[in-house]
Amino acid sequence: MNRIQKVKKFLGKGFDAILVSCAPNVIYLTGFDGFSSKEREVYLLLTRRKNYIFTDGRYFEVVKKLKGFELIKISPSKNWEQGLKEVVASEKIKILAIDESDLKVSEARKIRKLTKICSDENLVEDLRKVKEKVEIENIKRACGLGDRVFKHILSEVKLGVTEKEIAKKIEIFILGNGAEISFRPIVAFANNSSSPHHVSGERKLGKNEIVLLDFGVKVDNYCSDMTRTVFAGSATAEFKRIYETVLNAQRKAIEFIILKSSILNHQSKIKLKTSQVDKVAREHILSENYPSIPHSLGHGIGIEVHEKPSLSPKSKDILTSGMVFSVEPGIYIPGFGGVRIEDLVLLTKKGPQIITRANREIIEL
Repeated sequence: MNRIQKVKKFLGKGFDAILVSCAPNVIYLTGFDGFSSKEREVYLLLTRRKNYIFTDGRYFEVVKKLKGFELIKISPSKNWEQGLKEVVASEKIKILAIDESDLKVSEARKIRKLTKICSDENLVEDLRKVKEKVEIENIKRACGLGDRVFKHILSEVKLGVTEKEIAKKIEIFILGNGAEISFRPIVAFANNSSSPHHVSGERKLGKNEIVLLDFGVKVDNYCSDMTRTVFAGSATAEFKRIYETVLNAQRKAIEFIILKSSILNHQSKIKLKTSQVDKVAREHILSENYPSIPHSLGHGIGIEVHEKPSLSPKSKDILTSGMVFSVEPGIYIPGFGGVRIEDLVLLTKKGPQIITRANREIIEL
């Protein structure tokens, strides 16, 4: 069963058709990644009889090559609402499911004039949580290049270099190896590393300072994500203590997944609450008298850097085999700095596999 068919299995359960507007969902269902994620250039409409794709003249020739889709041409004289109105009438669509988290309010208002709407309750996003074999291979390839990026960039981390210069060198290395960045690299020196999503600036690296590196690679539409924290000079006792606490928090979380996977595997199916995994790492950090992690322990990854499942205290998500997600505990001390260690984990029927393989031990440059 292909991806479109999996989505269409839900037709008839409160709605007659599904409108897909989210760019990553379009990539997932069509395999084409040429549409902009910033501009509204395409909509997919899945009905019982057909699969429609609404787009303009810039993409007509490309879309004609996509199998299983009927093109609805949009032009300056015919907007998407007019095209949708025609299909709603011909397909007798009474209730239309929409990407509630993606569709603009103005778009929803226009659609309500044509038919009733309801939320699709993240149907496509939920399907994306469990990766197919080809998706896993692409993520592994991205992780492999990410490991090489880390090894390469360590040789570029020298006294006097700026955060921006290191971030740029990360991008150049990734692009030079035929891939893309999956997000703008985060490079933070010294006390800047206490900000989890610091924007790399003109700060120059001094002696005996923390260096936090967070970057991702995109290969054939699939992302990697990895964070490493190293020390430029001789690591202080406090840095070492923080680092070991973070590393042990990550280890304990992964060991918990291994333990629970083993137990649940005997019950024939792995199902593990993500909130329980988060709790293990968070409680270890608190037990060492450090502040709680100010972000979730981890997130799913795939076409997007952040997607389902979420590993956080209030998450209702369940880990099952085929999911790929990050485990990234961190400790951040304002005025001192921070340490974050992030790896990607693939959950298989036999348990978790860490698929980012760069050195996780303390590195002194």
